[in-house]
Amino acid sequence: MLDRTNPPPTATFAGILRPDQLAEFVQVRRWPAGERVSRWVENHWSLAWDLPDGASFASEVLPHPTCSLTVERGDHPRPALGGEEVVVTGVVTRRFDVEVRGRGRVAGMRFRPGGLAALSGQSARTWTDRTVAATEVVPRGIVEGLAALDLDGDVEGAMGIVEAGFPDPDGPDGRYDRVLRIVTDMLGDRSIVAVSEIEQRHGVSGRTLQRDFLHYVGAGPKWVLGRYRMHDVVAALDDGYDGSLTDLALRHGWYDQAHFTRDFTALVGVPPSRYRSQK
Repeated sequence: MLDRTNPPPTATFAGILRPDQLAEFVQVRRWPAGERVSRWVENHWSLAWDLPDGASFASEVLPHPTCSLTVERGDHPRPALGGEEVVVTGVVTRRFDVEVRGRGRVAGMRFRPGGLAALSGQSARTWTDRTVAATEVVPRGIVEGLAALDLDGDVEGAMGIVEAGFPDPDGPDGRYDRVLRIVTDMLGDRSIVAVSEIEQRHGVSGRTLQRDFLHYVGAGPKWVLGRYRMHDVVAALDDGYDGSLTDLALRHGWYDQAHFTRDFTALVGVPPSRYRSQK
């Protein structure tokens, strides 16, 4: 049974391409969510940058099966904001690219896979590959709390005030709890490389699994499992893996290097051999 007061980790900090380069331009901070909201929220985070005129950095992040609730301010707001300052960004199925320029500040909450759908009662498919005004999704008190944040001040301390705007948790949501258990299993056991293994382990049909993941997460279980394994591959390369790429592919669920190379290139933008050589 899932511990609702202290759920296990359901996401990682993997996925940032060339994290050492990002750290030269952007200050990244992360801290745990409070117990009041931890049923839905994985962690809080903030970004800050101050680049001189003419300088820029292309931030590239591989997608996670999570939604974010953010307040974003800067000289060059990302076009997807549409003039909004507090927004929900759904699961992004492609590489998430942002050009960092000028001065910018961002603070936000990263929801657990399925957490925002469980909180709002809406289907996460509504926000997949979209950024929408937060007022369409979460209670106004949460939005107002984020909008009032001083992003140059004690964001970590002030985020506790935002958490107070969350409603009290309702009773059990068996479907959401099962999604969290399955995601925890995908993260915790790297030997799982096929959705059929999940079906057998958790005694759930492929149809039910697909339905629940599309509603709560916004993407199917095969996509989620594939993203986690791709995160593992990129993390290995970032950490200096110098073995055979074929062995790396087989270890993480690809049955031939050609298939692995196609998937890696489609998501990351360059073949794995080139990505490794650019490190």
